[in-house]
Amino acid sequence: MKTIINIKSDRDIKEKAQKIAKNLGLPLSTLINAYLRQLIRNEEIHFSTAPMMTKELEETITIAMQDLKAKKNVSPTFSSKKVMNDYLDSL
Repeated sequence: MKTIINIKSDRDIKEKAQKIAKNLGLPLSTLINAYLRQLIRNEEIHFSTAPMMTKELEETITIAMQDLKAKKNVSPTFSSKKVMNDYLDSL
């Protein structure tokens, strides 16, 4: 079921946001709904243009770094597509 949220915004902010959304091929309401879903999912608010990692991504990177140090789940470097395919076929 859909509902309507009325918010007050400066006209120039709304217009700039609509322009960016349009350039992305999305209606502004889709972006706002995505932000609301992210707020619900993460229970965090970010007012920065710097990218923020999610807790799940930080955990995944930590595990990957541990695997790298232990040389676990790490493939060798490949000099060609054929060498890579031969390696993958051998697994």
